[in-house]
Order: sequence, then structure tokens, then C-alpha cells
Amino acid sequence: MTATDPTTTTGRTAESPVALPERGAGPAGVRPRIAVSSCLLGEKVRFNGGHSRDRFLAGELDPYVDWVPFCPEIALGLGAPRETLRLENAPEGPHLVTRKTGRDLTGPMAALAAERARTLDDVDGYVFKARSPSCGVHGVPVHSGSAPAGRRSRGVFAAPIMDAHPLLAVEDEGRLHDPLIRETFVERVFATARLRALLAGDWRPRDLVAFHARHKMQILAHDPDLYREAGRVVARAGTLGRGELAAEYSRVFRTALARKASPGRHVNVLQHCAGMLGRALDRVRRADLAEVIASYAAGLVPLSVPVALLRHDARGEAAAYVEEQTYFAPFPERLRLRNHIPA
Repeated sequence: MTATDPTTTTGRTAESPVALPERGAGPAGVRPRIAVSSCLLGEKVRFNGGHSRDRFLAGELDPYVDWVPFCPEIALGLGAPRETLRLENAPEGPHLVTRKTGRDLTGPMAALAAERARTLDDVDGYVFKARSPSCGVHGVPVHSGSAPAGRRSRGVFAAPIMDAHPLLAVEDEGRLHDPLIRETFVERVFATARLRALLAGDWRPRDLVAFHARHKMQILAHDPDLYREAGRVVARAGTLGRGELAAEYSRVFRTALARKASPGRHVNVLQHCAGMLGRALDRVRRADLAEVIASYAAGLVPLSVPVALLRHDARGEAAAYVEEQTYFAPFPERLRLRNHIPA
């Protein structure tokens, strides 16, 4: 594997644990393809010849995804170690320059980003190196000569890729330290991977209808309006052409998953699912379920608690429609991403 090969994928790195059996990856059991700054997987491509291996990415998440590593600075032939880079203020926008010699790399880096963007249609997310003048997603200092940085921007490589793929799940490793952002990102890449796997096969309109039926509660938790819009798209599955149907549903689905699922919307979904179980539960179990949902709404327990209880009740009552909702297993359970208390 080389940092300059955009087609290389791997499920492990040299420093990663042995791949574990998949658990809770969702109905399709697919593995997301995630583009990533090579240094975050432990490759020694940093300016100082070192790496920035991220424990969550290269450790916990690694057994469940296929990485597509890339380092734009290595791809430009700058080598490692190398002269450091920074963003310099300019009338037409920030320029990427070497700190000591002042070499302007803006044009070559922008051309590389445009080329790279054309290869990303089959990836489900991208994790960039935080605060890098090439790869930073936000908050990269922009300098004006010797004066302190007066503004912030995106990296010269990352910005064109984000603009070319506005619905791609994009984060940096720094933001992924936040439990909610981490959960949201991982949920998005697994959902996108399931849709990509479906649309890449010999699917029929009824297959998309079935896909949507399994994802209804997950979409509802993110955006009720787009939940209804997705339903309207699926209702036209028999009249739209395959290409138009796939494009329209993909747009609505990916836009919905990009919206944050708030605690209030989670409560709405939990109550909705509890209602679907209806009188299959006795009075005591209904009361227990309502109490646990109320505890989550009050910020006393994490989302994993009512989700586990609901899933258990659905399985016990053979309520397949509820149990098979991807909402209950949007990503592998071993990642433990729903164990935080909402703020």
C-alpha cells in the first residue's frame, strides 16, 4: 500500500487489531469505504517524517471499514520529511506556500484535488487531518506575512473535494473525538454504504421500496420533512426510470442523514416504535418502556438503553417490522457509539 495510490483499500493497518466478526452492521452487512488522510492510519507521511495515527480510526473502527488512504503532499512529490506548509492570504483566496522558501503550491494542489474528486463516487465518507493547510476541514490559520494569522479557512486540498461532493460525510479526526459527532459520522457512512451496495447491484424498484421500509425510523430520527419526501419518492417507484429513481432517492436519503438527530427526534421515533408494538406488550412492560424513554428524554440514560429494551420487546413479540428497522442497529454494536448521555 502506498499513500499516493487512490484506489488502494484495506480493512486493517500494520498497527491494527485482527479483524473481528461483524456484529450489528445493519441488514446488508456492508463495509463502508472511507477515504482518509494517510497519516491518520499510521503511515509516516507527515512533514517531520512521522505519523498522526488516530486510535479510533486505526483501532476501533478499522475492523469494520475499508480505508482508501491518500496523502496529497506525498502525491505532489514533496517527500517526508519535507518543508512545512502554511496558508498565506491573497486577494483571490488563501495560497498554499512553503514556509521558508515561499514556493507557491496552490495550483498543483488544486489540480490534484480536482483529479482526486473524480475518484470518490464510490466512497461513503472522508476523514481529513485536522488543521492541515492541505487537508484541514475548517479552522486552518491564514497568515499575512509575518503577522499573526487573522482568519481561518479550509485546506487547499480538502475544500475542492468538499465542494465537489456536498453530500459526502466529511470530518476531521479532531472533531471525531466528540461522541455525538463521532456517532453521526459513523451512522452516515454505514447508511450510505448500504444504499451504495443496493444501487450497485441488479436492483428493482421493489428492492428500493424494501430498503426504504427498513430505514424509515432512521430517516425520521434525522428529519421528519425529508422522511415524508423520501416516502413520496418511493411511492413513484413504479413510474420513475431506474436512473431518476436512484438519483432522487439517494439525494433525499443522504441529505436526511446529514441532518443531526436530536434527542427530541429520537424520543419521537422511540415512542413511534413503542406504539407499533401496541397491545402486544402487557401493561407492566408498556409502563417500563415509557419510563425508560422518559429517562432518556430527561438526559438520565444514554440512547442505547431504550433502544435495547425496544429491540428486545420487538424480538420477543416477533414484531419483525420494528426489529428489522436499521434504527436499532445502524452500525456495529461493538463500537458503543450510543453509550453517551446527550448534552
